[in-house]
Amino acid sequence: MSTSVIDGDVRAGEPVGAPALVDLLLELPRAAVDFQRSLLLAPWLGAVGDGDGHPVLVLPGFLADDLSTLPLRRFLRRLGYRAFAWRLGRNIGPTPDVVAGLRTSIDRLAEVHGRNVTLIGWSLGGVMARELARVQPDRVRQVISLGSPIGMRDPGQSRASRRYERYRDRHHDHYRLGDPYLLDRRPLPVPSTAIYTRTDGIVAWQTCPQVVDDHSENIEVTGGHIGLGHHPAALLAIADRLAQSEGAWRPFRPPTSVRHWYPKPAHG
Repeated sequence: MSTSVIDGDVRAGEPVGAPALVDLLLELPRAAVDFQRSLLLAPWLGAVGDGDGHPVLVLPGFLADDLSTLPLRRFLRRLGYRAFAWRLGRNIGPTPDVVAGLRTSIDRLAEVHGRNVTLIGWSLGGVMARELARVQPDRVRQVISLGSPIGMRDPGQSRASRRYERYRDRHHDHYRLGDPYLLDRRPLPVPSTAIYTRTDGIVAWQTCPQVVDDHSENIEVTGGHIGLGHHPAALLAIADRLAQSEGAWRPFRPPTSVRHWYPKPAHG
């Protein structure tokens, strides 16, 4: 299969396969290094700014649960946001219970807090978050995805596809047909940020950037897939995106002191 991502390295029509084996083998070491860096930089990252208290719902990746997003949610709470786990167990895909549960959670959070909800989704969680933003745009403030294969067209572009297929018969009828994941690369009706890394060992990085428009962007960081939820560069970008006033979205501009954390991103 091919990708429509276009930048200096990837051209339209160029075949895209599974991530390199070396990147897969380096996933755990990279994640460990990024976690240590996040601990060392915690005082600085925590001083990025005071959150406005709006609700943030965090969705885990495929086969992960709320434990995997705990460090990210703790970080968001330290900043002053009301960060919530999805509380739907392991993410095995869009089952009927998950589809209904997420829609109910968004409605409830928006009503209780009187504010629209930011959705942060890791990997498959980000794909789901984008679908929720299309279904409930009046409830969603923005979407931030972390290593989410939003442009995947071939199961061979993910090293998790075989395991994903095992759960397909448990998925909601609407999402069981067609492509491996629910895929719609059109810009979302709400602001969105896609964070990814070219050394992702789980999904082909070329599937993660989104089409860019006046309220959508891509942010590239270094590192691996399973460390994105505590990667210092990702955390800083997330904090910056959340700090924007609703209705006043602007593209991310990293501080000069850490500009080297962010390679030039691809454009969808």
